[in-house]
Amino acid sequence: MSDEQQETPRFNPRLWRNLIEQPIISALLGMMFLGYIMGTYLLSSAQIFVFGGIDDGEYWRLVTPIFLHFGIIHFVFNAFWLALLGSKIERYAGHTQCLILILFIATFSNVGQYLWSGSARFGGMSGVIYGLLGYLWVHQWLAPNHHFFLPKELIGFMLMWLLICMSGALDYVLGIGVANAAHSVGLVTGMFLGLIFGFLASRLKNSN
Repeated sequence: MSDEQQETPRFNPRLWRNLIEQPIISALLGMMFLGYIMGTYLLSSAQIFVFGGIDDGEYWRLVTPIFLHFGIIHFVFNAFWLALLGSKIERYAGHTQCLILILFIATFSNVGQYLWSGSARFGGMSGVIYGLLGYLWVHQWLAPNHHFFLPKELIGFMLMWLLICMSGALDYVLGIGVANAAHSVGLVTGMFLGLIFGFLASRLKNSN
């Protein structure tokens, strides 16, 4: 065996570097996988993730429905978009801002979905994903930054998908329920946060 073959790494250094540089998104992806296992195969054990529990002081359950995923397509689709959008924010805005954004968007989107549907039977990261999309969209408009750039085609696709979901087509064709209120409230919350942070970033840029 040659020296080159012997020195072949046993792990992907790029993956390891991403885990270190983006601990928030990496942790969320890990929690999503756990939520996928529980939401798909161990639903009776997923109560700790289900929305509610405020009267019992379980305030974390305002956020934790974002981890629940029902089926592999649901999980993979949301994991892809979280990794794509979330990594931009954590890498260039920092861990703290990334965490604050996700907590705020998750809370408002989950509460919005509960108030709209009257049911705690929902889950998924898509409300947060739409919030991150809205944040990047508005922030980039106020304080252009190539790190936060998103192609118009991507934004258009996501908004079109939002409208398709809201139309009820997926419910009719595939027989699946979609948390449309979470998507919409998440998007508006993210846009509002993008307005705040984008305005602050533009002021800071102009002062320099």
